[in-house]
Amino acid sequence: MTLKKIGIFGGTFDPIHHGHLILAREALEALALDRVVFIPAAASPHKPDFESAGPAARLEMVRAAIEGESRFEFDPMELERPSPSYAIDTMEVLRKREPDAEFFYLIGEDNAARLATWHRFTELAKLVQFIVLDRSSRQAKHPYPVIRRHLDISATDIRNRVATGRSIRYLVPPSVEKIIRERQLYREPEK
Repeated sequence: MTLKKIGIFGGTFDPIHHGHLILAREALEALALDRVVFIPAAASPHKPDFESAGPAARLEMVRAAIEGESRFEFDPMELERPSPSYAIDTMEVLRKREPDAEFFYLIGEDNAARLATWHRFTELAKLVQFIVLDRSSRQAKHPYPVIRRHLDISATDIRNRVATGRSIRYLVPPSVEKIIRERQLYREPEK
């Protein structure tokens, strides 16, 4: 029996952008994954003071960004349980759902250095193989396999561009840009 190979891509996705999608596609192909599941975090324990667009808007943006991509899925489980979002809790649920799957946990290069500090890391490391998605092209300083694609796109830059009235065209899918515009996300508060 062949194990299903499933990529798990967690994050705030605030907003999801082409960098996320391109690297998810690279992982899908490089690792011969059956699918990639995007799991938006309710609140990241690593970004406790971070102000976001809100869970409903972020889920809507993820759903819109992956629409039409048959091997990309989303799962709202972390948004449906109390914060903070711990990867181990998510993986325990997924392991019960898919006992015969092999899981690849996709993380950004910015998380690799502090990965060992994640909640119940030792248990988590037994459930998944970590794969680092690197947009920076810097030399890796960790023991995990890397999928590298130089992309100078970040959610922080996108939020800043929206807040200052600059275009985000080509940085996010048009469907995500539409949601940001319609919901007036990331705008500077009026004084």
